[in-house]
Amino acid sequence: MQIKGDFHVHSNYCPHGTNDSMEKYIEIAIKHGFKHLSFTEHAPLPEGFIDPTPDRDSGMRWDEVDDYINEISKLKEKYKRFISINVGFEVDFIEGYETETKKLLDRFGQQIDDAILSVHMLKAPNGEYVCLDYSLEEFKRITDLFDTIDHVHKAYYHTVVNSIKTDLGLYKPSRIGHITLVNKFSKTCKPINDYKKEVMTILHLMKEQQLELDVNTAGLYKEHCGSIYPNIDLLEEAGQIGLSLVPGSDSHTYTHIGRGFDLLPSTLNYSIPRK
Repeated sequence: MQIKGDFHVHSNYCPHGTNDSMEKYIEIAIKHGFKHLSFTEHAPLPEGFIDPTPDRDSGMRWDEVDDYINEISKLKEKYKRFISINVGFEVDFIEGYETETKKLLDRFGQQIDDAILSVHMLKAPNGEYVCLDYSLEEFKRITDLFDTIDHVHKAYYHTVVNSIKTDLGLYKPSRIGHITLVNKFSKTCKPINDYKKEVMTILHLMKEQQLELDVNTAGLYKEHCGSIYPNIDLLEEAGQIGLSLVPGSDSHTYTHIGRGFDLLPSTLNYSIPRK
């Protein structure tokens, strides 16, 4: 089935991304033949939460959000004859900051078209918050905090389950992002268990709550991963239980729009996000 768009895209508003203009993203998407494009920029982190990354660059600044939304609104109009553009967020689910995250969604929910709920941050046993996917060196440090690689995986999947179950209000995102992100460094930091049972639990829970799955090709191009998030076997399981599969490149530069889509199983049906 032909993929109609790229629905997980970061822009020049991403502090750890690119300076490429959003017009470049749009033009390359049109060149690929896409009819849809979702900008899902990293939303500002919850008020009161201190970004654990060294450069504190995990999300966009609060004072940039209006400019981000306004710029995409203008581009929607400019390119409406060629492509449908969504303004959206990738929202972090952080245990302990559920109320603040709901406030963020309530504040901007009416102004956005699309959103993804993702887990990047974990709360370690010592109470420290860590960013799971920052670097291999940081992942090894995180492993020490949790004692074992498997404890990191268990904590990650537990947090993903909580993100699905938690009531974040009327504007809670309907799509769950890169549900196996914890595997980003798995070629080097390999857990003992495969965690298929945990992922299947998540997929069935998503189906119960009518949530969409972010079919994220970025992991294919990570040195220590080399796999779609989730992998093809799990993706086919998701398709069999009837989950909506929404493809996203997780691009942080315009040249990565649609990257890896040709490697997705052609036997599956891919959806556009519901409004």
